[in-house]
Amino acid sequence: MTDITRQPWNFAPLPHSHIAMTFSKFSYLRLFATFLIAIGAISTGASAQNTPQSVVTTEQVRAELLAHAPDGADAGKTVWVGLQLAHRPEWHTYWKNSGDSGLPTSLQWTLPPGVTAGDIAWPVPKKILIGTLANYGYEGTVLLPVPLTITPAFKPSLLNSEIEVKLKASWLVCRQECVPEGGEFALRLPVRGSTALNATAFAASFQAQPKALSGDSRVEVAGNTLKVSVTGLPAAAQGKTLEFFPETPEVIETAAKWTQNWQGAVWTANVPLSEQRSQSPSVMPLVLALDSKGQRQAFVAQARLVGSWPPLAAAGAVSPALATGLTTNAGLGGAPVSPTATLGLWAAVLGALLGGLILNLMPCVFPVLAIKVMSFTRHADDRHGHRVSGLAYSAGVVLSFLALGALMLGLRSAGEQLGWGFQLQSPAVVAALAVLFTVMGLNLAGLFEFGQFLSSRVLLLEAKNPAINAFLSGVLAVAIASPCTAPFMGASLGLALGLPALQALLIFAAIGLGMALPYLAASLIPAVARLLPRPGAWMATFRRAMAFPMFATVVWLVWVLGQQTGIDGAGALLALLVALSGVIWAFTLTGRSRLLTATISIAVLALLTGAIGQNIFKPLETSGATAMTTAATDRWQAWAPGRVEQVLATGAPVFVDFTAAWCVTCQYNKKTTLANQDVLADLDAKKVTLLRADWTRRDPAITAALSQLGRNGVPVYVIYKAGSAPVVLSEILAVGEVRAALARL
Repeated sequence: MTDITRQPWNFAPLPHSHIAMTFSKFSYLRLFATFLIAIGAISTGASAQNTPQSVVTTEQVRAELLAHAPDGADAGKTVWVGLQLAHRPEWHTYWKNSGDSGLPTSLQWTLPPGVTAGDIAWPVPKKILIGTLANYGYEGTVLLPVPLTITPAFKPSLLNSEIEVKLKASWLVCRQECVPEGGEFALRLPVRGSTALNATAFAASFQAQPKALSGDSRVEVAGNTLKVSVTGLPAAAQGKTLEFFPETPEVIETAAKWTQNWQGAVWTANVPLSEQRSQSPSVMPLVLALDSKGQRQAFVAQARLVGSWPPLAAAGAVSPALATGLTTNAGLGGAPVSPTATLGLWAAVLGALLGGLILNLMPCVFPVLAIKVMSFTRHADDRHGHRVSGLAYSAGVVLSFLALGALMLGLRSAGEQLGWGFQLQSPAVVAALAVLFTVMGLNLAGLFEFGQFLSSRVLLLEAKNPAINAFLSGVLAVAIASPCTAPFMGASLGLALGLPALQALLIFAAIGLGMALPYLAASLIPAVARLLPRPGAWMATFRRAMAFPMFATVVWLVWVLGQQTGIDGAGALLALLVALSGVIWAFTLTGRSRLLTATISIAVLALLTGAIGQNIFKPLETSGATAMTTAATDRWQAWAPGRVEQVLATGAPVFVDFTAAWCVTCQYNKKTTLANQDVLADLDAKKVTLLRADWTRRDPAITAALSQLGRNGVPVYVIYKAGSAPVVLSEILAVGEVRAALARL
């Protein structure tokens, strides 16, 4: 008699034939192989979405690569390309001289031989005050144009008479907090055709360029003051109050008060010199701007130095004014938590073991493990088969955790900001898991048996390797459970990031061993196996009942995808799952109807995949972010880098919920403890600001914040108070724990 543990979700009605028992073993292997193929295929589609394109949308900026070549782009012509940045309200990026802080936008071009890129033709900026600091930058929408020179060395091919322009851009976007962002862009310019759709945007940018002034403009150092005189300004500007922007950074005190005056047609100004000046230019480009008749006009003067500069400040020093500004703006946030100060290696291993054990209670994992354990009741006398299956399953679990841990550590060492559960931040993986669980649910519900699609030769071959199915069931259980962080796991995983590779992998192995322990105990200890119910007709009912948790998991996965790609992505996945179910059903038919129905259903699936499949991987537009991020209620606000420090500076405490749509524990805590009226009343009484950091999609800033807290997965709940170290609460949040922590504020 064979052991159904090797294919836990393919029960057939009792009694079984020998062939029915053997094909049930193969069904697991074939199903999981299909899942791996789906992961590869969908990941390929997803990676296609990451290839360079003309538009990149982030949480704060919509960036688009534009071109302007009304006369074509053949040899001898100069054409224009530019990065257009459309900022969300209150956000800004920076000019070539960013001021007291910030960084200018950087553009790196990849062009065909014979095509060269010039410098950015920077439009005139505005002065942006941030607390006691001042920056120069852009709000609203700005276009940064760059000229491309087409030299005679450019030789377009006969088959492709286009110029391929590729751009790798990076920018720093700030409000009171700052987020480094970037993107890769690409477009093609016809060599002989015209490109003028963006003429209005380029004309507006050219109009905003400062116009060069002639005349003898000067700068002179007098003590701690830079004396400026500019000549050649037009009559319409004379006598007006002008804005002043030095192109050379780190020369003046940007936020300090300064004075200006007119001496006839000569504009003069006295500007405080920076105590930490790092530049000594012999010629200093100065941009002056004014509003005239509703239009902003700007001029640039090349001011030569009269006299000499004083010695430069010591490298690495910070001016008193800037130091004061930074202190004021940063607030009094507590120091980062050091996990190694409170948690030793062996305590972390024990925590990982207990956390892995608790993972078996996660809703997604439980159906797989329940079916697995129920298989013991079918073959209670096959002790050898039980031991082999238990050891193989345990090996699959432990090795899978080691592989996931090694992958995460390797990617982090390569510079990627990843944390535990990173795989479900990919819409491709979420969609593939939804496909897998749909097929499993249909099989459990009795729609089909895998043996219908396999030859007896293959079935009998697989029957000789029963341990493979048990091993792969362990791999699948890890794939399902890995996004969750159980109690005791959070601190252990956080510590793993700061340990040498071998010690870190020991922690991952301990999680796997903890998860495998219940099944391993049932397979090796007869007394445990005897506690299980006896076999009977109820097992056929149990098999079908397990289809509903599988379908519930599909609902959850579709919801997770909706958080990442919007309602269109979730709808597309649902439609494709229905079409896939139709294909499976068609193959269960017999006679002529099978061929006809299968052909039609496959065609429908192919057409739907081509028409709407791309919606599954399309990032959610920023105006939306996710429901958890943008649907800020009166209580909860969106977390952002620097937001905690900003609130602490006002004296108010802060509660941060690091969460994700794919984290079941997060959603449980959100609907229970965080919605408890007593907890909410305490939060209101203490005037606590509530911030929610949504990690559903990959966010390096949130990853970095978790790392500072000694964590690399969610959920994480933190209470901040000015002058005190952050208080990290338990993963499974209890009402009493939260209220006790709030009482200490």
